Amino acid sequence: MFDCGKIAIIGGGSWATAIAKIVVGHTHHIGWYMRRDDRIEEFRRLSHNPAYLTSVHFNVDEIAFSSDINYIVEQYDTLVFVTPSPYIKNHLKKLKTRIKDKFVITAIKGIVPDENLVCSEFFHQVYDVPYENLACLGGPSHAEEVALERLSYLTVGCSDREKAQAFADVLNSEYIKTKTSSDVIGIEYASVLKNVYAIAAGICSGLKFGDNFQAVLMSNAVQEMSRFLTAINPIERSVYDSVYLGDLLVTGYSNFSRNRTFGSMIGKGYSVKSAQIEMEMIAEGFFGTKCMKEINRHLHVNMPILDAVYNILYERISPQIEIKLLTDSFR
Repeated sequence: MFDCGKIAIIGGGSWATAIAKIVVGHTHHIGWYMRRDDRIEEFRRLSHNPAYLTSVHFNVDEIAFSSDINYIVEQYDTLVFVTPSPYIKNHLKKLKTRIKDKFVITAIKGIVPDENLVCSEFFHQVYDVPYENLACLGGPSHAEEVALERLSYLTVGCSDREKAQAFADVLNSEYIKTKTSSDVIGIEYASVLKNVYAIAAGICSGLKFGDNFQAVLMSNAVQEMSRFLTAINPIERSVYDSVYLGDLLVTGYSNFSRNRTFGSMIGKGYSVKSAQIEMEMIAEGFFGTKCMKEINRHLHVNMPILDAVYNILYERISPQIEIKLLTDSFR
């Protein structure tokens, strides 16, 4: 049986903190890379992340903090990357240590900008990590609810099912249920697209569309997602599994969703810039929209919702005009 060995978290945000809470509960020791030494010192002093999920307390004696990514990579066997996708290259440019022999898990729900690659493809192409050493973590899982120990379902994707199951076993608890999948690429792209569709849902909410239309939007979104996933990775999958449809629904409807919140501000008349300034956390769907639009230029999948969100965010077309065109295309 595969053993995940010593596990480290790479990233200091809310989802990183929630995953750390789960893993510490199982292994009683983790490594944790955070970029800022002042944040680490404050974490040690307060016994909680000073910036995110401040109600989650840790026994800091069980955590080896470091702002040196090379130290963490050298010392730990399984590396769980949970940094915002726009910043992943910035963190990794300091990396001198090879990671191709590590078990690399990406819990990043975004695309690496400029590269237009989901994270598993990025680690494979740029850092030579073999696919059997690459996994992803997906599913409907707001960090805030995981922190509150509300029942959540996560899916670990990996081409090596034994490795996927080993990490799933680490995550399993009274409030975390897990399953495994081999559809790494599909899970990653679905997690990018659901952020785009959540922005669309937020825009429509900001424009005062009601629940009836939101349901039509989400049903069209899952069809659009299915078309894209079939084009990018044509394997047998059920897009109605929780890792696809469930993640789409929670991100599109929940008040915890930063992408929905961002979209709602746009729908209410905020400029993109002012909405970004007002939000304290990154709406990954903003970056994901541009990357997905560029990727789809080569695939030519019919994606009217993606096109509408792109036009609103990047072409500065009026949300009222763009959503009206979208409503006319729905049935």
